[in-house]
Amino acid sequence: MKNVGKKILIGILLIIAAFVYYYITIPAFNIHSIGTWWFLIGAVIVLTLLYAVKKFMKESGKSERKIGFFMDIKSFGITKIGFSVTAILFLILGIGAFLSSPIINAKKYQQLMKVEERDFTEDISQVDYNTIPILDKDSAALLGDRKMGSMVDMVSQFEIANDYSQINVNNKPVRVSPLVYANPIKWLTNQKEGIPAYIKIDMATQDTECVKLKESIKYSKSEYFNRNIYRHLRFRYPTYIFSEQIFFEIDDEGTPFWICPVKKFNIGLFGGVTIGKVVICNAVTGECENYNIEDVPQWVDKVFQAELLMELYDYNGTLKHGFFNSVLGQKDCLKTTNGYNYIALEDDVWVYSGVTSVSGDQSNVGFVLMNQRTMETRFYKIEGATEISAMSSAEGQVQNLGYQATFPLLLNISGEPTYFMALKDDAGLVKMYAMVNIQKYQWVATGDSIKECEKSYSQLLKTNGIISGINEESQSISGKIENIMSVNIEGTSHIYFALEGKKEIFDIDLSNNDLLDIIKYNTGDIIRISYLEGENPVKVVEIK
Repeated sequence: MKNVGKKILIGILLIIAAFVYYYITIPAFNIHSIGTWWFLIGAVIVLTLLYAVKKFMKESGKSERKIGFFMDIKSFGITKIGFSVTAILFLILGIGAFLSSPIINAKKYQQLMKVEERDFTEDISQVDYNTIPILDKDSAALLGDRKMGSMVDMVSQFEIANDYSQINVNNKPVRVSPLVYANPIKWLTNQKEGIPAYIKIDMATQDTECVKLKESIKYSKSEYFNRNIYRHLRFRYPTYIFSEQIFFEIDDEGTPFWICPVKKFNIGLFGGVTIGKVVICNAVTGECENYNIEDVPQWVDKVFQAELLMELYDYNGTLKHGFFNSVLGQKDCLKTTNGYNYIALEDDVWVYSGVTSVSGDQSNVGFVLMNQRTMETRFYKIEGATEISAMSSAEGQVQNLGYQATFPLLLNISGEPTYFMALKDDAGLVKMYAMVNIQKYQWVATGDSIKECEKSYSQLLKTNGIISGINEESQSISGKIENIMSVNIEGTSHIYFALEGKKEIFDIDLSNNDLLDIIKYNTGDIIRISYLEGENPVKVVEIK
């Protein structure tokens, strides 16, 4: 009975140890999970060693002679079996990794992502300066910290998480990040009520808001036990292999959610990773909904991690002629450049990156847009400078100030593919803006505001014969001036006027010397002008 009691106790202890290990590491019960294989290997090794120690102690008590630990075949036969099983598991792991690798599956890896070549001017419309996300993640974090410092009722208990997910909310680019408990003690005193707010930053206007919730966030990365979002997901979906990064998002009503991509292994045991499913977890209630990738709701913006999309594109670009060509000859091998940014397009968030040859020259052969929700990928064949070269060119323009350029955005300025970037000082604050022509990266324009920068860039294009004062879309009109007034906007004088019987309001920028004739006109005078439609107010491009 005594031995039976010991065996029961040992069994209970082993079960507790296994549960603690699982509770902490939360591996998926899935043959595609590396964590599952390490769990099995660790369990076999532990059981084998425990059995070996037990047999050794038992045999040592019966014999007066010294017994070597690994020399007694009778005592350690099961030990050898245990170590043999461990070796087999390691072998399966190694063979599985090799059979899943690009070395023997180059064609399958190359076809994981479908790339469509598109026309830049058709897909990327003329820029709307009210929707340009002018802040990068670091600048957003500075604004978030500044806002948090003003929230005296929260700053002592909570901090801002480093998520700062860039998403579209009601067609506006914003970054959102939840609050987290400041430390374990603050968690202990606040976890019953939960996390009361999240930070929302408008990427175009830089307006920063601490959004207080009617019902607090109960499921987050900063929880320690069952309400930890990773543990909550694991207990609901024990076989799912979730992506290393899950995303904090809000819907159009401002409700917080966790977007949790589920990995899909397309090649062998461990290779060809894409996303097959998405679990959307309500951060307040913990309720989860499971979607196939093609059924994910439109309001969700981030499913595919940017790094995963770039990795998939690199497979597509480098493995066209097999694995060994990608390493040795490198014929027709293309890859993404060292960096990326986000573009708001068609109510989705797209990852932008340049495409260059693997030889590492200083020019791009084009650029690629990759949809973070659907994995749709578009390639645009436009030769020009790499982003790093453009950043250096912009920094050279203000080298006396020592500003550093952010990774560029891609814009369409008068049909010209253009890099747009912020210029920041040593404190990380945005001080100026720069535009660099992709194909002629020595064409650089800077300004203290976006409008000033755009004005300088347009003048640069006009000087070099890229655009003229009047384009094919301009319209002509004549009429009697009903009202006319002068307005100063950001230090620049403008004349606004209306014509009798016309609902449009016309705008003349007096910094354009070709339009100075407007000062000769008064209310009641007859004027004939050419103007561009689609602007508010309508821009005058010529006075006749």
